[in-house]
Amino acid sequence: MFQGFCRYLEQSFSDLTERGVVIGYDARAHPPSGGSSKRFARLAAAVFISRGVPVHLFSEITPTPFVPFTVSHLGLCAGIMVTASHNPKQDNGYKVYWDNGAQIVSPHDSGISKAIEENLEPWPESWNTEEALKTPLLKDPYQEMNAQYFKAIQKHCHHRELNKNSQVKIVHTSVHGVGHTFVQSAFKAFDLHPPYAVEEQKDPDPEFPTVKYPNPEEGEGVLTLSFALAEREGASVVLANDPDADRLAIAEKQESGQWRVFSGNELGALLGWWLFHCWREQNADTAAVKNLYMLSSTVSSKILRAIALKEGFHFEETLTGFKWMGNRAKDLLDQGKSVLFAFEEAIGYMCCNAVLDKDGVSAAAIAGEMISYLATKNKSLSQQLTTIFEEYGYHISKNSYFICHDQEVIRGLFDRLRRFGDKKDTYPSECGRFSISAVRDLTTGYDSNQPDHKAILPTSSSSQMITFTFSNGGVATMRTSGTEPKIKYYTELCAAPGNSDVTHLKKELDDLVDAIVENFFEPEKNRLQPKPE
Repeated sequence: MFQGFCRYLEQSFSDLTERGVVIGYDARAHPPSGGSSKRFARLAAAVFISRGVPVHLFSEITPTPFVPFTVSHLGLCAGIMVTASHNPKQDNGYKVYWDNGAQIVSPHDSGISKAIEENLEPWPESWNTEEALKTPLLKDPYQEMNAQYFKAIQKHCHHRELNKNSQVKIVHTSVHGVGHTFVQSAFKAFDLHPPYAVEEQKDPDPEFPTVKYPNPEEGEGVLTLSFALAEREGASVVLANDPDADRLAIAEKQESGQWRVFSGNELGALLGWWLFHCWREQNADTAAVKNLYMLSSTVSSKILRAIALKEGFHFEETLTGFKWMGNRAKDLLDQGKSVLFAFEEAIGYMCCNAVLDKDGVSAAAIAGEMISYLATKNKSLSQQLTTIFEEYGYHISKNSYFICHDQEVIRGLFDRLRRFGDKKDTYPSECGRFSISAVRDLTTGYDSNQPDHKAILPTSSSSQMITFTFSNGGVATMRTSGTEPKIKYYTELCAAPGNSDVTHLKKELDDLVDAIVENFFEPEKNRLQPKPE
């Protein structure tokens, strides 16, 4: 596969042999086969070096965000990160970055795929890793990029004295992944006291022995050891990275003694508020807000839209996935705009545009400073989230999925929604007692809100995705997963500022979700398996 990618880069860049590529890897390994992310990365390096391409190969495991950072910082043609992120331990894979520092999108994805198909036969020199690793074409960016990355994120450190004197105790877990050393360094770069590390999980271990799934999105099950350490040390907040440290989860101890694991949307609200709060303190010129942008994916909370409307900056939505947000952010930066923040509900945050992808390392340090700042105001994260909702309107979301292995059933389910009145493009006008005010279908390109009924966001006929907007302020998106046998749904109720009857809002959203499940998913008829508890 790297042969095909190398060929594609040769066709795309006349200066590939001057500029080169970067390759990083996580700590995954499969001892029975001798396979590991490191071995995979070294084979990739051998392929490029055999074609005379300079390779910046990290000598040690590294977080995923360090690869796009290196592409941008050194002006390279491409980056490869060998990782399967938070997937089960038997998986592995890789992410590819283009010379703009963002993940590849069309047409490069299909171009690379075609080039891989055309170069399946291994080149004799592709296996020659020992020779490749001795050549002057091979460089190790580890020390320099470490120094440069922690220097770059410091532009988001605004309260150094406060950080030095903070009494807040924070626990951090890297869930047997690569994050421990780097988050410790990020806290140090912000002059924050080092977080307490979960001893059983701080060292990389490809077996992930203490968790069922190495995914902090799963919430409490992954955080059990973190909560225990927090109780022992008297810490009130837990930060957790996924194994390649590009995502960040946060939990906070409540007054009741229970732990609250924040959703990705709630953390998006908190970090978005914080970054704008800090920006405003630094920028006396009120007109500068017109040059400011925040982004989120279309299945994420609309809270940034509400903040943008009130504060005067720009908010844009992209398709699901950071490849779209990274590329859009680069477009805006090239136009001289300022991109302050981007997030997706799957606990991914871009708080520092030196990395045009989600980054759980910089997000951890920035969250650490936010927590320390709020503590000086005697406020918890939960209390600040309530303040945000009271000022900009409550945004309550509920996301889940059904499992379905039958593609015909999935197709039938979505096609039924497109022919609700027995005619093409006749979508439902209500769902149970809830009236539908707009429909956008990014599979077919239909959008009832546009004058010509054509969607503005890119469409893809190979995946299913329909968004319904309801008259009560609700939004629901149903979509298929690109990597798993799931039909996902993302729902949110956006209330106007001043409507703070949370109990009523939650019940309204629960009722809406029940109606969508019953009327649109039809789980019994379609034999869908609910998300396992």
